[in-house]
Amino acid sequence: MEPGASPVKAPEVKVAPDDAVITIKGFCVDSSQQGDACKTVITRAQFEKITDAVQPGMAPPMRRNIANQYPSMLRMAAAAEKRGLDKGPAFDEKMALARLQVLAQEMRRVLQEDSGKVSDGDIEDYYKKNEASYEQATFVRIFVPHTKQIVNPVATPKAGAKPGATTTPPPAPTDAQKKAAEEAMKQVATDIHARAVKGEDPDKLQKEAFVAAGLPNNATNTKMEKVRRTTLPVNHQKVMDLKPGEVSEVISDPNSGHYIYKLVSKETLSVDSVKPEIRSTISSQRYRDSMQNFQGNVDLNDAYFGPTRNPAMPPLPRGAKPPAQQAEDPD
Repeated sequence: MEPGASPVKAPEVKVAPDDAVITIKGFCVDSSQQGDACKTVITRAQFEKITDAVQPGMAPPMRRNIANQYPSMLRMAAAAEKRGLDKGPAFDEKMALARLQVLAQEMRRVLQEDSGKVSDGDIEDYYKKNEASYEQATFVRIFVPHTKQIVNPVATPKAGAKPGATTTPPPAPTDAQKKAAEEAMKQVATDIHARAVKGEDPDKLQKEAFVAAGLPNNATNTKMEKVRRTTLPVNHQKVMDLKPGEVSEVISDPNSGHYIYKLVSKETLSVDSVKPEIRSTISSQRYRDSMQNFQGNVDLNDAYFGPTRNPAMPPLPRGAKPPAQQAEDPD
């Protein structure tokens, strides 16, 4: 190829519906055929009936994966039939269960398809009823840590102690110290809130909050952009009702700290910009609602199945006894 010349495209190979896509040599239904004559040919049309039943529009890598497995499955199924493994009550029950599973999968697929039929009118109605959910805001948020760092003095080695001698670790903070540290930061939050209302620089106030907490290098960024009501914690969502320039009250979370919001700007997203989101929300809700008709209202015999296991409780190791049994049988 000459420098600068465009690469020549390989001609596209078209596979007709009746063309062979899988040829299994040495495997044939007619046992009288021998040698090269014994083979099973699967055409494109035959193979795509299989793949479309599993997943319409299946990706090429997955089609190849099925093609690699299918010949082995045919051979093993034929050998199983010769041994009579397709006869008997156990096989019939397995087939009945497999039929139930396939039917349930098909029903789920149909329900998903039905749920996905969301019209533009449905989207408009949902948008109007939930317009507040599509407000988007920019805030500055000041975070005040819940408690101040407590640093108790470390015991110094006694005079004349040998090098490397262990020292007594500092005592753990007392309950009184912990309470005082929390109250101190609560007061810091109150003071910073008053200064934020007066218009002081939020970044400066944020740094002061962390200095007061004994964490001078941990100050967080105050800017929050593209905030939606649903992206905020439930007890913070009321800040979406602020007016531009308005400062929220102090919102305290016992496990983290104190939050002060100032609304910079707010806009309502257009219905066109959130159409895919609303379509997905309506579709998901419809699917969940339709599935409710097939779930629940079932009683299981615990005497037979055993008590319901706590999801958070891992299964006992093999041979281990439940705690109640251990207490009754310590040996």
